[in-house]
Amino acid sequence: MSDGARTDMSGVNITPIRVMLADDEHLIRGALAALLGLEDDLQVVAEAASGPEALAMARAHRPDVAVLDLQMPGADGVMVATSLRAELPDCRAMIVTGHGRPGHLKRALEAGVRGFVPKTVSAQKLAEIIRAVHGGSRYVDPELAADAISAGDSPLSPREAELLELAEGGAPVAEIAERASLTPGTVRNYLSSAATKLGADNRHAAARIARSQGWL
Repeated sequence: MSDGARTDMSGVNITPIRVMLADDEHLIRGALAALLGLEDDLQVVAEAASGPEALAMARAHRPDVAVLDLQMPGADGVMVATSLRAELPDCRAMIVTGHGRPGHLKRALEAGVRGFVPKTVSAQKLAEIIRAVHGGSRYVDPELAADAISAGDSPLSPREAELLELAEGGAPVAEIAERASLTPGTVRNYLSSAATKLGADNRHAAARIARSQGWL
């Protein structure tokens, strides 16, 4: 992963687009790095297997485009993209996912992500999207976009989503209340409202439903 200009087939020097790949599946990441490395105008300058590692690599190598897996240990792709937007505004972020949900797409766009594509995309198509994103365009997979439009927005209020996320790990109401600086009664009311909106029997089921839709 050396830096610097390359020469195309006609002998003209080109400055390649510097790419970082972040995916916790080593085989997929390695194969993708090899395939993108065949492109004259793309250069994989860093790889990462987790959210925190992706941020560290981005700070060290300052890529032009960060290709981020949605689901990663430590911090998901949207969280990483949010941090990159604040710390490295010249780095354009893309999300590549095998678990696209309408809520994930909305969160990604709100975080300033410029590309959102499924892992089923070919390496050639991904290379084209990287070039487009680097050039200032935005690309969202048409099927994922259609699903997001048909699904609509999350029915949860920001506070309901926050408390459901705290409840997701099985924390008792008293602990959730302390962490959210609310009374236990208020927490119960919010969680009950969220469960009703999602048609769930309890807060744990509601959290699973919200997570599956990408609303948490």
